[in-house]
Amino acid sequence: MESIDLMIYNLALGLPGMLIAVVAHEVAHGAMALHFGDPTAKDAGRLSMNPIVHLDLLGSVIMPLIGAVLGGVMFGWAKPVPINPRNFPSDAKGIRRAIFWVSFAGPLTNFILMIISGFLMVVIAKYASPDFYLYEPLVEILKQSVYINTIIGAFNLIPIPPLDGSKMVSAFLSYNAQMKYDELSKYGMIFLLILLFTGVARYIFFPFIFVAQKVLELFYSIL
Repeated sequence: MESIDLMIYNLALGLPGMLIAVVAHEVAHGAMALHFGDPTAKDAGRLSMNPIVHLDLLGSVIMPLIGAVLGGVMFGWAKPVPINPRNFPSDAKGIRRAIFWVSFAGPLTNFILMIISGFLMVVIAKYASPDFYLYEPLVEILKQSVYINTIIGAFNLIPIPPLDGSKMVSAFLSYNAQMKYDELSKYGMIFLLILLFTGVARYIFFPFIFVAQKVLELFYSIL
């Protein structure tokens, strides 16, 4: 297969799962914020599954293209939804609870999508006819979705600012400790690039991928 054809093939298989993963991730943040009294994302029109309103040039275009060229699991992100913590409950405990759940909503949604994708993949793989002309593409798209959602969910749990994991950790810190922790955001991108390009991130992803594989094995055994 020619390189350009291979890139298009990889895009066709990975892009549906990647777009749903990153868009649902951001919508989940905004929806949870709305649950805790902050309508900022809703008022900005960001509680939508339309990828256009969440488009980020680097995370939604360039990174998926790189993934398609390299042929690995596609990775990316969407434009963060606007959140205004001033709209959260006024008491300290309520604010901390809101920040934690708004931050966790994104990765949690990815893990839920991983389970749904795995379930649908196994159903199609076991019960659809292999002669069906979309059999192999659908199985592969859903398989890609399993691993895309697993990696995006795991990546966002890394407790390095500005990722969701850092906000979840900060929800348990005292005010002074939180201010010092937030100062790490100046170096956050450097830390993340080191994790990604040195291969260290793979050791972080491995337990999550292992669990995803066990989920698939479970579905195969019970369906």
